[in-house]
Amino acid sequence: MPGTEGAGERAGAVLTVDLTAIVANYRLLCRRLGAVGCAAVVKADAYGLGVEPVAAALAEAGCRHFFVAQLDEALALRPRLPAAAIGVFNGLFPGEEGIYAENHLLPVLNDLGQVDLWAGFAAHHRRAMPAILHLDTGMSRLGLEPAEVTRLADDPARLDGIELRYVLGHLACADQPRHPMNTRQLAAFGAARAKLPPAPASFANSSGIFLGADYHFDLGRPGAALYGVAPQPEIPNPMAQVVNLKGKILQVRDVDRPMTVGYGATHRFTGAGRLATVAVGYADGYLRSLSDRAHAFLGDVRVPVVGRVSMDLITVDVTAAPPRAARPGRWVELLGSRHGVDALAAEAGTIGYEVLTALGRRYHRAYVKA
Repeated sequence: MPGTEGAGERAGAVLTVDLTAIVANYRLLCRRLGAVGCAAVVKADAYGLGVEPVAAALAEAGCRHFFVAQLDEALALRPRLPAAAIGVFNGLFPGEEGIYAENHLLPVLNDLGQVDLWAGFAAHHRRAMPAILHLDTGMSRLGLEPAEVTRLADDPARLDGIELRYVLGHLACADQPRHPMNTRQLAAFGAARAKLPPAPASFANSSGIFLGADYHFDLGRPGAALYGVAPQPEIPNPMAQVVNLKGKILQVRDVDRPMTVGYGATHRFTGAGRLATVAVGYADGYLRSLSDRAHAFLGDVRVPVVGRVSMDLITVDVTAAPPRAARPGRWVELLGSRHGVDALAAEAGTIGYEVLTALGRRYHRAYVKA
């Protein structure tokens, strides 16, 4: 494309996504699951990292089951994964039946109304229609609540014409292995399945895979762990880091007391120092809550973010860095192997999921694959 040569050098920030690391994480999760199948959750543009290259890399690595949240996500993905099973978490609405069928997509049926809608479509076309049935075991979001499971068990003919590929559940507290909710949900899922016709089951999300074989059933559904987020914060993160984000230094200046930095003058210098302004801000997904809390790396030196994060800019105290390292055009590492997604999320007071999905579109994106 004309004008794209040198785009990385011109960019204010560069986001590098390591597809090899994503594949390595997928294979690690496959090993944890053993003989159980392993899907990939690629909703929200593969957690902000780009669904097309990510899904292509996972498919090349052998992944055959994918999940997204919305129908439009599945429709965009289908041409790129013509043979894969694609499930849609948010379910089926009237008028969408033909779209699912024509594109060979799997609706996740979240209530009896959706069950009846899909069964009616199957009866009209006189052929079995594949779907996934979602059972709510404690999240109180989507899925058949216990009373609906009982009603369905009392009238199993409502499932006539529906080919149940999986019965699905979702864990609320799997990132806390000792939380009693895990065993309660496991028992509730087993009890609900026992009332219904036999079907394969999918229960374990990223963290659930690490709870052990009792939670694995027939298909694991990792999402965030594929992208380097720690599945259980209490243990060392076994996942490879996937993203590297570096921002360009625009300006360096000497500062001294009582000079202040940024909107609200939230940071005040108490002595002489140096300040670098970097071309990243909350418009790029570098969260405003990182103001006066985050850290970055300039070469090998850990440097603090000072002052408020603004729309397009952050300011970094580079007093401790060698003068030659802090110059306009040089790069500051904001995310990387030394300061991963979970570390930045902790500084922001949030979770790695939000950090990833917030990553902005102004970054020049580079995808690397060994």
